[in-house]
Amino acid sequence: MDKWFLIYSSQSFAQASIIKGMLEQNNVPVTLINKQDSSYLNFGEIELYVPTHLKDLATNLMNQVLRN
Repeated sequence: MDKWFLIYSSQSFAQASIIKGMLEQNNVPVTLINKQDSSYLNFGEIELYVPTHLKDLATNLMNQVLRN
């Protein structure tokens, strides 16, 4: 099994979802883990993980989205 690399972390579920969707559209497998508190959404992070061997590709794609 591939090792996974933390590519992105945010408190914004919407922003994490946009990046996740963009990565999936570019055939990069991505796992979203929501570590936010269920009662207080300002505590905790949403984390996106990609397979380690695709981290450079995912980083480049993500940087293109974040620049816009």
